[in-house]
Amino acid sequence: MLGSLIAVLGTLLGSVSTHLFQQRATERTEARAREGLLRQERLAAYSGFAAAVTELKRAVVTVRLRRSDPAALDAALAEADRLGALAETARFRLLLVSGRPEPLADAAFACVGALHEAADRSDLRDREAEFETAVAAFIAAAADRLAVAPRSAR
Repeated sequence: MLGSLIAVLGTLLGSVSTHLFQQRATERTEARAREGLLRQERLAAYSGFAAAVTELKRAVVTVRLRRSDPAALDAALAEADRLGALAETARFRLLLVSGRPEPLADAAFACVGALHEAADRSDLRDREAEFETAVAAFIAAAADRLAVAPRSAR
């Protein structure tokens, strides 16, 4: 009788411990999956912002170059306005997904605004170079953030 009781208790203990180990493994797998999804969302937000702000820069430069042609200027202004709204939306999404301030994104966005104030084509080229530098810094920082190992793997 005692032997049977010990066998039953051993079986129950084994079942409970197996259940606990499986539950932990499932939780770890789910946490890794969440981290992977969050990383994909961040990648999409960072790359989406970089693409949107670059398209906006192109449109702003087009506006600057078409100032002497009123018919072409109206279309260029409309396109720049549309792309400005898309870039702002991408910036908001980036802030939501990253969960923290993004000063390098703000700097790249500010460089686009500075293009409006270019005095001549030489100044415009200089400001475009500043924009490219700002976007490169943003992308490098984003790549560093995305390369960090997820918390559950540490």
